[in-house]
Amino acid sequence: MSNSRREHSKTEQPVNKIGQRIKQHGIIAIVRGNYPLDEILEIGDALLVAQIQIMEVTLNSAGALEAIAALRRRFGGELVVGAGTVRTVEQFDAAIGAGAQFSVAPNFDRATVESALARDIVHLPGVFTATEVQTAFAAGCRMVKLFPSNSVGPGYLKALRAPLNDVEFVPTGGISVDNIADYAKAGAVAVGMGGSLIPKEWSREAIIATGRALRKAWDEARGEKWKVGS
Repeated sequence: MSNSRREHSKTEQPVNKIGQRIKQHGIIAIVRGNYPLDEILEIGDALLVAQIQIMEVTLNSAGALEAIAALRRRFGGELVVGAGTVRTVEQFDAAIGAGAQFSVAPNFDRATVESALARDIVHLPGVFTATEVQTAFAAGCRMVKLFPSNSVGPGYLKALRAPLNDVEFVPTGGISVDNIADYAKAGAVAVGMGGSLIPKEWSREAIIATGRALRKAWDEARGEKWKVGS
């Protein structure tokens, strides 16, 4: 084991704690758009009622950093709050400074990955091809965002995992109640869900109903071992 890998292994526990929570709960609710702060907090509350405990606020949303900070203050340890669309190390620093517990990107940016590893924070870079997956893996990322998954579907995830079965995939894009079980069966450790769970014209009741249906479908596909609360 190299010195750098040995040094990194000493600091893996916080990363593993957030990573384990993402894998245990399996569904990352993504907020993207111009929602007032009070609505984002209400969305967070509705997600918790539906047993969706991982929430991502994309940085290209209005007031994203303020929303991340407010969600952390309001919900504490009940809700794991991350930042999405983190494309640069400067954005990563701002998101973590606001209280984000993990970050997600549509791209692979080596400086951001290195900063996340140095600070022991989960960062999911966006990948699509086997080469991109391996590049991220070699840089130290064990969990990656497969994006955009709606253009290829769960069959592509299954094909990628055949030679890359030591990588943890979080497909994002086009996932719904109708196909979430297919992604679970294809080997996703979690999924990212935006508009199908939190549409622009949202309601508390609809988020709770959709969230509960997603939770049921995901848990049944994953099996008893992974059910929330088990």
